[in-house]
Amino acid sequence: MASVAGKLHVLVACALLLLAVGCQASPFWPLEIGYYHDKCPQAEAIAKGVMEKAIFQNPGNGAAMIRMLFHDCFVEGCDASVLLDPTPFSPTPEKLSPPNDPSLRGFELIDAIKDAVEAACPGVVSCADIIAFAARDASCILSRGKVNFDMPSGRRDGTFSNASEPLKFLVPPTSNLSDLVASFVIKGLNTEDLVILSGAHTIGRSHCSSFVSDRLNTPSDINGGFAAFLRGQCPADATPGGNDPTVMQDVVTPNKLDRQYYKNVLSHTVLFTSDAALMTSAETARMVVENAKIPGWWEDRFEKAMVKMAGIEVKTGYQGQIRKNCRAINHY
Repeated sequence: MASVAGKLHVLVACALLLLAVGCQASPFWPLEIGYYHDKCPQAEAIAKGVMEKAIFQNPGNGAAMIRMLFHDCFVEGCDASVLLDPTPFSPTPEKLSPPNDPSLRGFELIDAIKDAVEAACPGVVSCADIIAFAARDASCILSRGKVNFDMPSGRRDGTFSNASEPLKFLVPPTSNLSDLVASFVIKGLNTEDLVILSGAHTIGRSHCSSFVSDRLNTPSDINGGFAAFLRGQCPADATPGGNDPTVMQDVVTPNKLDRQYYKNVLSHTVLFTSDAALMTSAETARMVVENAKIPGWWEDRFEKAMVKMAGIEVKTGYQGQIRKNCRAINHY
């Protein structure tokens, strides 16, 4: 862990460089475990306390936080850009983009954590770190402690958010394997990360419109009995913003983060084309079998993949800002 003295040394060196050569520099500090140990020692405990209450009230709150981390990090990096509300100067932020609206939820929960942290340490903890802490804590709580890892922090919040960006990087659930892999590779993640992080589909709900057209209304490999069950839950003409109910992604252990997802992939009882796609190559099919069959195998890899994803294109050092309100950019 870098010391405060070490950081000051970096800043002094960069300042001297600026004076010597007149160039622009942006010091980049790596994320650290325990980044707030001195600045706001209560920060992580506060976040976990809010998450425990929220998940006790509704386990779906945990699923929402894990999904929010993914949707934030894949667009502009892990910088809380997904939290920004529309303004006259930026009327169409990420949260209004089709991959996020209306399905992404949990914004009020992030607000609650931010409010509690601000009361303890004003202006210190970034919204981006709050999302990362919330996703980590949700993983631990919903897995009954089997997924338990430290989350490095030190992210800063971004100042740009546009609804066009999620469409570039968040591929739809109708995607095939090659499109899925490509979307991960461009963010520095690999095929195994894709398979491992897909396991988060063992919790949470999905709108019917995300799978009806390509899984139920057209021929697919979906299990016949499961398809019949889904037809009883979903209208054939489900459309976003219209008649579009939700169903559990994993009907076996819907509120537990576990390896059941991979068993569902093997039994063709998954919702999305993107889930079924994991069986369309020998490499990914082997990974599915390993995760389904070997106790503890998936949990160990999920911990590492979450930390890796939460490090995508982070802003640190002089980059970004620490927002006072997660929904709005600071204006000085």
